[in-house]
Amino acid sequence: MELRTATTAELKTIYETLLRPSFSPAELKPLRAMTDMLADGCYDPLVLLDCGEIIGTCFLWLGVPGWALLDYLCVSPARRSGGCGAKMLRLMQKAYAGWTVFGEAEDPALALDPAMAKRRLGFYARNSAVTAGYDTEAFGVRYKTLYWSDGPVDEADLVLQHRFIYESRFGAEKFAKYLRIPCSAGIKPMPLVPWDQ
Repeated sequence: MELRTATTAELKTIYETLLRPSFSPAELKPLRAMTDMLADGCYDPLVLLDCGEIIGTCFLWLGVPGWALLDYLCVSPARRSGGCGAKMLRLMQKAYAGWTVFGEAEDPALALDPAMAKRRLGFYARNSAVTAGYDTEAFGVRYKTLYWSDGPVDEADLVLQHRFIYESRFGAEKFAKYLRIPCSAGIKPMPLVPWDQ
């Protein structure tokens, strides 16, 4: 198996065949946003290949050098529960050695499918993810924050880099309206809105 960056044509196919069926509309960026970010050089849509066939995706949203947000991780339904997701995370960590890669997994307490959200958090925990001490909220979806790093991570730096990735794309006004990083415990969630609002 190998991990490499998808072409624009592959990204479009993956979006329709893997991402759209696997993520709720509130969690899924529009394809145009992804292709724009790829063209801007701040997105690395990695694909996992087995004998030339794309069997999974691992998309990274790049921040300042050394920091990236794991935006999407998805394995083809026919290959799930076979270790492909774990293999993809190991290859991602190897490709981005020396970087801190952080991610967001839906908070089971507020998820539409709490059982699935718990399974995702369990999967990440089994694959070396560290749970940060803060949650986030984006467009009305509450997330637990996770990260992978070769060494210790200062949580204040993590929050700063997490905020930077979103704010650099959306601007301060949209960030303030639709995102909370960090998100205080017990605060009422914002209304669900489409990502491209």
